[in-house]
Amino acid sequence: MANPVLVVMAAGMGSRYGGLKQIDPVGPNGQIIMNYSIYDAWKAGFRRVVFIIKEELLKAFQERIGNAAQKLMQVDYVFQSLDRLPEGCSVPADRTKPLGTGHAIYCVRGVVNEPFAVINADDFYGSEAFQCMYDYLKDAKDDDKYRYCMVGYRVENTLTENGTVSRGICEADTEGYLTDIVERTAISRNADGVISDPEAGEIAEGTLVSMNMWGFTPSFLDELEAGLTTFLQKELPGNPLKGEYYLPFAVDHLIQEGRATAKVLQTAAQWYGVTYQEDKPVVVEALRHMTEDGIYPAE
Repeated sequence: MANPVLVVMAAGMGSRYGGLKQIDPVGPNGQIIMNYSIYDAWKAGFRRVVFIIKEELLKAFQERIGNAAQKLMQVDYVFQSLDRLPEGCSVPADRTKPLGTGHAIYCVRGVVNEPFAVINADDFYGSEAFQCMYDYLKDAKDDDKYRYCMVGYRVENTLTENGTVSRGICEADTEGYLTDIVERTAISRNADGVISDPEAGEIAEGTLVSMNMWGFTPSFLDELEAGLTTFLQKELPGNPLKGEYYLPFAVDHLIQEGRATAKVLQTAAQWYGVTYQEDKPVVVEALRHMTEDGIYPAE
């Protein structure tokens, strides 16, 4: 069996951090969140990582992240750029904004030919998430349908005390297969402890949400080419400078057509991320405790 590959979406990092020099250190020895993801992935069994980045950040990215990752696994780079498009497609000449997470993954076509996991660069997922993802992907193969998966977190384990968050609320059938994802953009826990969203109303604890940790077989890359072509030809003209092709939309489209399933792998782990600057001390403290407890080496 081909060993699964880890794909890290990091092309948005440069714009958020003004280059890569200001990446927030959160670990006791200046580690950033991605260092922990690479370590957890390696521990779970992944031996190759593909970073999707902006080409102009290659040198800075190698110095800050890639060279350390190379001590644990094979490292490859793919550039997300507006000229990497299906044949016959184009974007407006004055477009500068990236085309979204679906396009980011499309850019690994020809580089990844094995089952692969997808994560955000700046989310802390926890070792359990990587282990259940690896265990699924190492045996994953399509049959009469494409057999994909995602890691579902309990909504209460993904909140911040410093504002609202956007989360994909997941609905699954009795066998644990994803039936629907609805994006809710302003989830928070109010003063009396109730989790809610202005549009969805109250959201029960234990509700599963997506944190953009997906697992795919290689078939998804061909489907992305078809989906991206349709998006560029039919939808982008309605919002030419800002429209984006999102990864969950691409998956949902295949599920609704009855051509794919996505198994929801549940984790009770705590997710961490710096949605707001005020979140950073919480992440720093959590990682300090995990290091002291021997979950992560200090180095």
